[in-house]
Amino acid sequence: MPEQGIVYLVGAGPGDPGLITVKGLECIQKAAVLVYDRLAGRRLLTFAPSGCEMIYVGKLPDRHTLRQEEINQLLVDKALEGKVVTRLKGGDPYVFGRGGEEAELLVQNNIPFEVVPGITSAIAVPAYAGIPVTHRDYTSSFAVITGHEDPDKDESSINWDKLATAAGTLVFLMGVANLPFIVQKLIKFDRDSSTPVALIRWGTRPEQQVLTGTLADIVKKVEEAHFTSPAIIIVGEVVKLRDTLSWFEKKPLFGKRVVVTRSREQASVLSRRIEELGGEAFEFPAIDIGDPVDFGPLDEAVARVDSYDWLIFTSVNGVDYFFRRLRHYGRDIRDLKSARICAIGPKTKEKLEEMCLRVEYVPEEYRAEAILSGLRGKVANGERVLLPRADIAREILPDTLRRMGAQVDNVTAYRTVRGGGEAALLLQLLEEGMIHCVTFTSSSTVKNFVDMLGKDNLHHLLKGVRLASIGPITSASALDLGLTIDIEASEYTIDGLVDALKQI
Repeated sequence: MPEQGIVYLVGAGPGDPGLITVKGLECIQKAAVLVYDRLAGRRLLTFAPSGCEMIYVGKLPDRHTLRQEEINQLLVDKALEGKVVTRLKGGDPYVFGRGGEEAELLVQNNIPFEVVPGITSAIAVPAYAGIPVTHRDYTSSFAVITGHEDPDKDESSINWDKLATAAGTLVFLMGVANLPFIVQKLIKFDRDSSTPVALIRWGTRPEQQVLTGTLADIVKKVEEAHFTSPAIIIVGEVVKLRDTLSWFEKKPLFGKRVVVTRSREQASVLSRRIEELGGEAFEFPAIDIGDPVDFGPLDEAVARVDSYDWLIFTSVNGVDYFFRRLRHYGRDIRDLKSARICAIGPKTKEKLEEMCLRVEYVPEEYRAEAILSGLRGKVANGERVLLPRADIAREILPDTLRRMGAQVDNVTAYRTVRGGGEAALLLQLLEEGMIHCVTFTSSSTVKNFVDMLGKDNLHHLLKGVRLASIGPITSASALDLGLTIDIEASEYTIDGLVDALKQI
């Protein structure tokens, strides 16, 4: 018999992946089966564990992948196999999410379940459009109503005569197709035709669009703008605050979805900066960082670390892996007392200073050619230099140091290997025109990106997509592979790359 399964009914929030709850994210990370719908942010899927079974059950107004009854049964069947099932639903599972129906069938089949509430679009989407659903100067009440009710059915479950004027703000979910009916009912039951109205499509996402009007003219405006679902409708005086309180659309990267190709461990820094600027980061780790195939050369260097005159660290990874090995052999920073230290880049310098190590030299430009220029006159003939680096690092640095008379041990401290980015998902997003920019932070991210997506497809897939590079070496690697870099950081750091992205 399989172990007891469990189902988590998780609210994914309205679209911005940053609005997932901590508990909701934990449920995604431990899922064996992830059942998700159209409104669940796709970036959230990247947090699922390797090997997780992904099942799309999204619904469009005119067609359904699965009927709701089939989705309910799917959750039961997967749980009966003894699996952890996470049902990821847009917004909140119990706010017009039909989570209650799914839970009822789970109870009937004695399947344990938990509900993880999500931030409902009824509140979050207006907030991202600059519209608070309540405000002491306008209204102290709001109501959330389905906009999906069939206008042709004999008897409405909505008491329009009471609803029209009962709450200061009315929020209709999934109601674009029924907008004429909704407007007609509200005006019929004494809601003033001059009442402000806003429709917000794909709220909290880069595709967010807002259309405003009044009950008197909003139907015509929607028709003229070809404004379609998914969108929510807000009726009330608070809509007037949009011009004053709009904030999301004013951010420099609003409307942009940016691919981050760094390793999963390092991607979060760049992703967070992109999202602070109003963009959406899609993490596609094209590289991964791992142990060297052979620790021998690194271990030999560690054994005689006190014999070196210079230690040159070219990355934070080099620092991490070198000191990890130093600790492995019971040694510490006291063994480095005779060595001067060079660090490439401010983050590498910060990492070393966190360990109370004084950095002798940091080049103004973060590439090998600039480092060598700065080290001339500092590294003396015959001095011993240790370079703990990646296995694929360029040879210009050790070769030139040797020509300067130094004795150089260039050892592999870590390996850069192909990452585990979801190529199929990224290909789909590119095909749908949902990617606006791809960032490259090293030559290896470019090479692996091309390998993972297929060189033959790239010209078509990247049409209209801007490519951003952290510096000239990475840009040159892209050019060698047939890619044209549109944006290059003037300072070869993550901060420099973020500043350059403001051009897109």
